[in-house]
Amino acid sequence: MKPYTLATIMALGFLSCQPQPDKATEPTSVSLFNGRDLTGWHVDVPELDTNATARNPFIVRDSMLVSLGTPPGHLITDSVYQDYRLEVEYRFAGEPGNCGVLVHASAPRALYKMFPKSLEVQMMSGDAGDFWCIVEDIEVPDMETRRGPKENWGITEGKERRVINLTDGSEKPVGEWNAMTIECRGNTIKVWVNGDLVNDGFNCTASKGQIAVQAEGSEVEFRKLLLTPLS
Repeated sequence: MKPYTLATIMALGFLSCQPQPDKATEPTSVSLFNGRDLTGWHVDVPELDTNATARNPFIVRDSMLVSLGTPPGHLITDSVYQDYRLEVEYRFAGEPGNCGVLVHASAPRALYKMFPKSLEVQMMSGDAGDFWCIVEDIEVPDMETRRGPKENWGITEGKERRVINLTDGSEKPVGEWNAMTIECRGNTIKVWVNGDLVNDGFNCTASKGQIAVQAEGSEVEFRKLLLTPLS
């Protein structure tokens, strides 16, 4: 009997027993915001505790998540996340402003009776990508250059909690959309703004938690909050 050639074997499907990529194991991205309402999130705004007429600073408008900025507080995911990439598209539509995305959030109102225990990725105009330590800590290269004298470091009120980012000029002009990517893997956190690596931290004191968006004085629009698990 004439032996089969490789081409014949492949044509007959004899190689179908070869291992094939398992598509079920590929990470599936999920949008944290459904474009309609705040399902999957809860609001923590201290003023709402005592002022029945205070507004909810987090709304949905034109299929976007909008932080109105006041009264101050946080919109927090119901779920806890670990080892993921979070892609955020945001803009300050009217004027330069302040906001942030908090990762590894846990105990509510742990700082100034307002901020949950977490690690903040700053979005403030001109400073996007700074880290702010909120009763959690993180390290970066050149710590004293980027955080100030070591004796002033800390994670609670009155301490030097800001870790300055690596770049200037990564943000787009007010009114244009910025793309921020936050990658949390183990105890490391990396941040990109419009494709530029703007911060790279390690030895974070937390590796999982909720994700939060701030209301911190300025109106900011979000059109994308896409989370992809990291294998």
